[in-house]
Amino acid sequence: MPDVIGRLKFGTDGIRGVAGRELTPAFAMRLGEWAAEWMHAHNQPLRIVVGRDTRRSGAMLGAAFAAGATSRGVDCDSVGMAPTGAMSWLVRNEGYGLGVVISASHNPAPDNGIKFFEADGAKAKDATEAWISERWHEAPTGTREGAELGLLNTGHSLNAYAEWLVNLVPERLDGMKLVVDAAHGAGYHWGVEVLRRLGAEVHVIGDQPDGLNINAEGGATKPDVMMAMAVKLGAVGIAYDGDADRAVFSDEQGRLINGDRTMALWAAHWGSSPVVGTVMSNGGFEAHLKKSGIGLERTPVGDKKVSERIFQTGAKVGGEQSGHIIFAERGPTGDGLITALEFLRVLRREGKRAADLAFPFDNWPQIMWNVHVGQIAGWEQEASVQAAMQQAEAGLGAGRLVVRASGTQPMIRVMAEGPDRPAVEQAVALVGEALVAARGGEVAGKVDLTDALGD
Repeated sequence: MPDVIGRLKFGTDGIRGVAGRELTPAFAMRLGEWAAEWMHAHNQPLRIVVGRDTRRSGAMLGAAFAAGATSRGVDCDSVGMAPTGAMSWLVRNEGYGLGVVISASHNPAPDNGIKFFEADGAKAKDATEAWISERWHEAPTGTREGAELGLLNTGHSLNAYAEWLVNLVPERLDGMKLVVDAAHGAGYHWGVEVLRRLGAEVHVIGDQPDGLNINAEGGATKPDVMMAMAVKLGAVGIAYDGDADRAVFSDEQGRLINGDRTMALWAAHWGSSPVVGTVMSNGGFEAHLKKSGIGLERTPVGDKKVSERIFQTGAKVGGEQSGHIIFAERGPTGDGLITALEFLRVLRREGKRAADLAFPFDNWPQIMWNVHVGQIAGWEQEASVQAAMQQAEAGLGAGRLVVRASGTQPMIRVMAEGPDRPAVEQAVALVGEALVAARGGEVAGKVDLTDALGD
């Protein structure tokens, strides 16, 4: 009988798909089974902690995953709705062998996803994902019964995580006026409560999740709502995404402070070098760091790659324009609540407004085309595309060209940047049009990333 569980594909941030279509209960249960078998085979503590964002499908997929894991002899503790960063903290501080987050991050509500944290709190290694993928189309053999089965426990508290966060800011935030947009997502409670425990005056939007409105009206990928409110109240704005593993900010004038600017501010205050960025980090940001005596290490996109480079270089901070930022002394993965606290702590220590600290440089013009193609594999071998890339790079001078396949969508992303806008526009058009001609695709979107959020 053919296996109809579905195709397993790990992307840059776990597994993604439409819940009920690609991500079915049967799919999640099989994943739970093989995750448990991986733990047995690699002598991990036989305990999993499972959390989710506010999507309607989250409880369904979480229950199915836990059913699979407990059927293979591993205990599961469910914490319910929780920020992604909390799951990393729980794994590395409470003796779990694996953390599981049911979330599709900034994607719309019909989507969902499943991602793993290993015992050190970092995203699952490529080797772990490969081990599960190699076995995917076979069910584990043998059965467990009676005392061999795992237990499912519910109601695990996040109070210890919240207290740890509060203690990260000994200066406190008393009297600081903030606007928080929680995107109707996983940060809707703790992403606000921690700030209030620190004494801040917090005005909240996006804190009424109904299972279907996550990321729909605002949040880190749609920060205009938060920025407008920040201007109205003369406050600093904070916007989380759906699983609260990223945060972006607004100054009191309604100007966006993305990940590049957040890291520049933090590194300047603490004298931290190098900073780890990605291929999407803006050239103006890099030039500013260089002028300040701070190096920039670039990696491929994805906070897993950023985390690896932080470990390799000994950097204290690294991240992406999108607001995914890792503070090495706080943990090995992005946590939007930590990012918010580190940003606000610098403002408090400097005794200045965000408007006075976050804009020490101008970004270079940076433009990206998203090219939808039917077949991604082999695009690098297209002679016409290679010729267009060489011509584009020659015309950019001091600028950069980055062409890469998306890790989560059938897209090829073409990004160009440089100090001269016309040259940037010409470069990205050359390569984008060459891809469309060679691969029979279409341009799905043209995005000006100069002062925006990268990917």
